[in-house]
Amino acid sequence: MRIPFTKTHGAGNDFLLTWLNEAPRENLTEAAKGICNRRTGIGADGWILISQPPAGEVGYDGAIQLFNSDGSPAELSGNGTRCAAAFLVDVGMAWDTVRIQTGAGVKNLKLLERSGLSFVLEMNMGKPQFPEGDAVTLNLLSGPRPVIIVDVGNPQCVVEVADFDFDWRGVGAEIERHPHFPKRTNVSFIRTVDAHTLEVRFYERGAGETLSSGTGSTGAAAAALHLGRVSSPVTVLTPAGPLQLRSEGGVYLVGPAQIIGGGEFYL
Repeated sequence: MRIPFTKTHGAGNDFLLTWLNEAPRENLTEAAKGICNRRTGIGADGWILISQPPAGEVGYDGAIQLFNSDGSPAELSGNGTRCAAAFLVDVGMAWDTVRIQTGAGVKNLKLLERSGLSFVLEMNMGKPQFPEGDAVTLNLLSGPRPVIIVDVGNPQCVVEVADFDFDWRGVGAEIERHPHFPKRTNVSFIRTVDAHTLEVRFYERGAGETLSSGTGSTGAAAAALHLGRVSSPVTVLTPAGPLQLRSEGGVYLVGPAQIIGGGEFYL
């Protein structure tokens, strides 16, 4: 089977986009693993299936289903949703504002800039929730570690660190599958730089280390704001570059999206 795709990235977090009606009707988990494999597939952090609204539906411009690179489904990706919004604008299904139905509800985005196939969009990430209060302590192989658990439409576990000179990838992998998280979790390690700046590393559920994360940056900024480490607006320094967030009732994320190619994957 041939699967058409468009390749995109949002601040280095890369996604493959396919129309739902051009994707396999079954075995989507295996298809996602195949197309996202960086050696034997096209390669990406995730695969997004896009569909048009049913006739008469006016609540959104397009709907997306997201699969991580390990084939597992995910509720939401901030960077991935921006990429989907850029795609919908490019194909003429949306213009200055874009409404996308996600696994975490309809998300509203605003197009701020466009130059060819490069876009800058602002996304309303909603109001983060702290279901377990300020902090909980996880017992890890390296010892007990306090973390902040945040719900931004998907699960986030935020870990404050003084620096990144330790095996944070190993700790991230352990936290992702910790018994405290029966459905696994995304992990962000944050270092406060100043009153408006965080430096962050990401270990994402189902994808491992990523260069950036929209929901991870949202969870990181929300946790730091909640604990009084920073004030709005917040710049999140990711390995792929900065993302801008502000808190006004909810959290608004500004970041890039780039359409970089397309083709067919032979499944």
